[in-house]
Amino acid sequence: MAILLPETTQSSTDTLTPRQIVAELDKYVIGQHAAKRAVAIALRNRMRRQKLAPELAEEIAPKNILMIGPTGVGKTEIARRLARLAQSPFLKVEASKFTEVGYVGRDVESMVRDLVELGVEMVREERLEEVRAKAAQNAEDRLLDILLPPPRPMAPDEDSAARDQQQQTRERFREQLRAGRLDTRVVEIDVREKSFPSFEIIAGSSVEEVDINLKDMLPGLFQGKSKKRKVKVPEALEYLSQEEEQKLIDMDSVARAAVERVEQAGIIFVDEIDKIAGREGSHGPDVSREGVQRDILPIVEGTTVNTKYGMVRTDHILFIAAGAFHVAKPSDLIPELQGRFPIRVELEPLGRDEFVRILTEPRSALVKQYMALMDTEGITLTFTDDAIHRIADFATRVNERTENIGARRLATVMEKLLDEISFEGPDLENKIVTIDEAYVTKMLADIVKNEDLSRYIL
Repeated sequence: MAILLPETTQSSTDTLTPRQIVAELDKYVIGQHAAKRAVAIALRNRMRRQKLAPELAEEIAPKNILMIGPTGVGKTEIARRLARLAQSPFLKVEASKFTEVGYVGRDVESMVRDLVELGVEMVREERLEEVRAKAAQNAEDRLLDILLPPPRPMAPDEDSAARDQQQQTRERFREQLRAGRLDTRVVEIDVREKSFPSFEIIAGSSVEEVDINLKDMLPGLFQGKSKKRKVKVPEALEYLSQEEEQKLIDMDSVARAAVERVEQAGIIFVDEIDKIAGREGSHGPDVSREGVQRDILPIVEGTTVNTKYGMVRTDHILFIAAGAFHVAKPSDLIPELQGRFPIRVELEPLGRDEFVRILTEPRSALVKQYMALMDTEGITLTFTDDAIHRIADFATRVNERTENIGARRLATVMEKLLDEISFEGPDLENKIVTIDEAYVTKMLADIVKNEDLSRYIL
């Protein structure tokens, strides 16, 4: 069954070609063309699969991707932007946070449960948009019922003039409510308290299962009590709107749609997978590494996970794994897990030229961010081309001398560079500030020159 995903770009994701997907990713991520090609093909194949007959579509497994590259080169950003482009539920987890079954730590199945929670929230938000206008209308009517005295009962023989009079009064109040003229009035409404019983659970099973069982056994325990509160009209309207929205949304339908979307379009990004790879020369099984790999394997291969919204199959979830692989190699992963990541892409380290582009080209480039932040203080901040090249030089030099953290180094350099302007901003008399090469050199040269200083400050 095809899944109808909402549009996020001018053209529907269903019609985006791999070339167009790469072009969309280029707006946010600089370079890494091989990785962008791989994820674009994976996304397009997912769209192609949805158009096949159900029997054949069931047999086509997603081609999971293993990204290999140092930190700060865009691995996470590529996966995150891809998920936004496809309007898919997306979850980023770190493999090093999981432990083998039987040890204290996060259970690997929790990644699927977290993804379903995200899917439910995504579908719920979409349904909210559909019912928002209706809920606002209902909330308005309920508030008018509170504000106006109850209509007196009328005899059948009374003419319609009295009814018209009541209706006119109600409409006049509605106009005043919308115009904000009743905002200072206080009304009394019933508010449901969120009560959660306090108790301690010590059990071998997951908290997820305990939560499901408790809600089934004691349905009245989690409902909360109603109490009367006196609030101003705007707050009452907001509360009543939320209450009406919840009434208009069928959560069973939301859960079914979310589970289907997760199964067919979910993306899980497993970072730091190299940290659970076995080292060469180690003897015997390593519970903190190989055990986790064996637990992750069935999730990636395709299994059924029990969640509070029902059983979720992971057969067609797309897994994107990433790691620096400085010490371990992809071949150090257990063979079964290696085989589940057929597409391998190596991301290139970033240099000076890429840093210049990262500072200026993406839609949310660092330079644009700082200019917008300063603009809120009335400060017009501009950067010369020489200044941007100088910032890129310094970032490259610090990466070479100390730890190479890729594009993340630009954030530390920019923060240090603009430290004085950010602090003095509200008090500056001259609201036009130009960052040129001389200013960059003055603020950063001494720190970059002193290796010990740059190690701790940049």
